[in-house]
Amino acid sequence: MASTPQPFTIPYSAEAVADLHQRLDNTRFPLGVANDQWKYGMEQEWFRSFLQYWRHEFSWEKQVAKMNALPNYRVEIDGVPLHFVHLKGSGPAPLPIITTHGWPWSYWDYRDVAQQLAHPESFGGSPLDSFDVVVPSLPGFGYSSPFPVGHLSTRDVAHLWNKLMTEVLGYPTYCAHGGDWGAIVTAELAHAHASSLHGAHITLPMFFGLNRADITAGDYDEEEKHYPELMKTRMATATSHYTVQGIEPETLAYAMHDSPAGMAAWLIERRRLWSDSADASGHRDVERAFTMEELATLVSIYWFTETFGSSCRMYYGRTNEPWKPEHNRTPIMEAPTAMAVFPGDLIFLPRRAAERVANIQRWTRMPAGGHFAAAEEPELVANDVAEFFRTYR
Repeated sequence: MASTPQPFTIPYSAEAVADLHQRLDNTRFPLGVANDQWKYGMEQEWFRSFLQYWRHEFSWEKQVAKMNALPNYRVEIDGVPLHFVHLKGSGPAPLPIITTHGWPWSYWDYRDVAQQLAHPESFGGSPLDSFDVVVPSLPGFGYSSPFPVGHLSTRDVAHLWNKLMTEVLGYPTYCAHGGDWGAIVTAELAHAHASSLHGAHITLPMFFGLNRADITAGDYDEEEKHYPELMKTRMATATSHYTVQGIEPETLAYAMHDSPAGMAAWLIERRRLWSDSADASGHRDVERAFTMEELATLVSIYWFTETFGSSCRMYYGRTNEPWKPEHNRTPIMEAPTAMAVFPGDLIFLPRRAAERVANIQRWTRMPAGGHFAAAEEPELVANDVAEFFRTYR
C-alpha cells in the first residue's frame, strides 16, 4: 500500500552541527608513513585540508537551504519511507522520468540534471523536450530513512519505484535513468516493468542475462578493443568496499557512524578513484571532478541522516542473493534501452554483447566523465537523456 506524498523540509540542527565540529576537532590521525602518493589510500595532507574546510568554512545550513529550494516530498510505500524531489517540467507536455543514484552518491547528485531536464529552455534547449523529474533517495539513503527492514534487493526497489510513479504520482508510463545502483534498478525496471516504461537510460552497463564469460574478442568493435584491459584496471579500485559492505556492512557502520573523519575518508576515496579525476600522467586529484563544497555536502548528507550503515545493505543482498528473472521472454530487458559510456567509469562491455539480452536502441560514447556521470558531467547526461526519449514523445 502507498500513502499520499507529503511536502518535506530537509531538517537543519545547530546542535548536530556543533556535535560534528567537536568530533572533527578531536580527530585522531594515523601515522600516514610513505603515503604521499596515495599508495595506501587516503593521503593525509590533502585529507587534513578537507577536514579543515568541512569544519571551518563549509556551511551545512546554506546547503540545506539550497536543497529546500527544490520541491521535496516523503511518502511510505509498502512500509518503506521514501524521500523524493518532484520537479515539474515547464513545457506543454513533459514526459515523466525517474532518475536513480548509486553509492556513494545521494539524490543531490542529480540536482543539475534535474533542472536541465525540467527546464531545457533555460539551458539553450526547447521546452518541448521537458520532463517531470522524480529524483528519489534510495531506501536507506539520506532522507529515505529510517530503514525498516534488513535489506532490499534492486528488484524490490524497482517494484517500489513503479508503484511510486504509477500509483502514487499517477503516471501510467514513464522514463527511467540511473547510474551505479541506479543503473541496476533501472535495468530491473526494463526487465520487470517494461510495459510501464517508455525506455531505460543507463550509465553503467548492467545487462541481466549477459554472462561476461561468454563475451568473445569478436564482440568488440575497433573502438571497444581496449575495454578488457581498461576494465581490469578500473575494477581493481572497486573491490575493497564491495567485499566488506557485501559481507558485514553493520560491522563497518560502527566505525563510520562514530567518526565523521573516518566516514569522509571512506566515501571521498571512492569519489577520487571512480571519477574522471586523472590527469595525463594518470595522477588522480578528486578536485578535478568535484569541489570541496560538493564533497562536504555529500558526506554531510550521510553524516546528519545517519544512513551510512543502511546505505550499505544493498551490497549484502547483491552479494548473497543471486539474480532471478521475473519472466523468460527475450530480450530479457524488453524496454527500449540506451547506454551512455563514460571513459572514466568502472565497467566496460561491448554493445554487440549487450544486444543479445537487451533492447538496445542507443549507445553513446562520451568524451569525458566517470562513474558519477550525473554529478561530473550533468550537461552530457541531460542532453543524451533528452535526445533518446525525444522519439517516445
